[in-house]
Amino acid sequence: MRLGVLDIGSNTVHLLLVDAHPGARPVPFASHKRPLSLVQYLDADGSITDQGQHELTEFVLEAWEFAAKHKADDLLAFCTSAIREATNGPAVLAHVKHETTVTLQELTGSEEASMTFFAVRRWYGWGAGPILNLDIGGGSFEMAFGQDELPEVATSVPLGASRLTRDWLAEDPPTAKSVKELRRYIRATLSPAVKQFDGLGRANLVAGTSKTFRSLARIAGAAPSASGPYVKRELNRTDLGVWAQRISAMKSEDRLYLPGVSEARAQQVLAGALVAEAALEMFKFKKIKICPWALREGLILRRLDQLVFAGPLNRSAHVAPPRQAIEAATA
Repeated sequence: MRLGVLDIGSNTVHLLLVDAHPGARPVPFASHKRPLSLVQYLDADGSITDQGQHELTEFVLEAWEFAAKHKADDLLAFCTSAIREATNGPAVLAHVKHETTVTLQELTGSEEASMTFFAVRRWYGWGAGPILNLDIGGGSFEMAFGQDELPEVATSVPLGASRLTRDWLAEDPPTAKSVKELRRYIRATLSPAVKQFDGLGRANLVAGTSKTFRSLARIAGAAPSASGPYVKRELNRTDLGVWAQRISAMKSEDRLYLPGVSEARAQQVLAGALVAEAALEMFKFKKIKICPWALREGLILRRLDQLVFAGPLNRSAHVAPPRQAIEAATA
């Protein structure tokens, strides 16, 4: 069967199609994505602007057509912190549904952290023992710890790389004062969240998910994505601190020459590095392993588990009709 997961994130909107069946690993078939920083479409009161809603709706229509063209059997559509924390989030979801008939499921921060942890556990297996997972998104930062498939503690804080860059690092390159103030803010925000993990024991493995961690590891010398998902990649806290200092002195255009840094993420890679460095210091770990699976894979794997009990899928209404049918239905 072919399953799709439509991820409306804070930095990127992404549709991933995979071929899978219960008991098998999901194999990527095709993807369709574009940079769309919804955080940059927030107005003064924290609402997503009309232009941002238009861009989002157009992509959802594209994703639907892409899934239908490639004969997807099911489409999971969800959104995370960019819409979750927007002042007009419910209205945005209603607008998307009216224009496309696609219902975006809004994940809470703890749900996002839990499903990402679930994917990490499946990737590393039971032999990894207790796992601490860290995930830096565009709008939020998720943390989860546990010994089972689902975590004992899963939490989220508003420390996404895009959000912090917009709010704290306006200059390019940033001033030493703004970097210092952001470091202080990150630690103050993280402190109560990290305390939630007290008394749970020590993790055998610390995993990092998200594009931000992959980019930071690549900058520090890890293998490129072209080497495949089974190459082991790690990020040392010492290297992270050195590169955070270097990046803070670079303009965004100069960061493009660093390995693993795209134009869409050049400006926010510093904020991501500062969050990652602070988290490793406060959790008292010297290195982190980069996991290729994250939230999208977690949702797909959870859906496959449900099919063991629910039986075969009927074709989802999300991926059946073309754009003309949508336009007729919403006219």
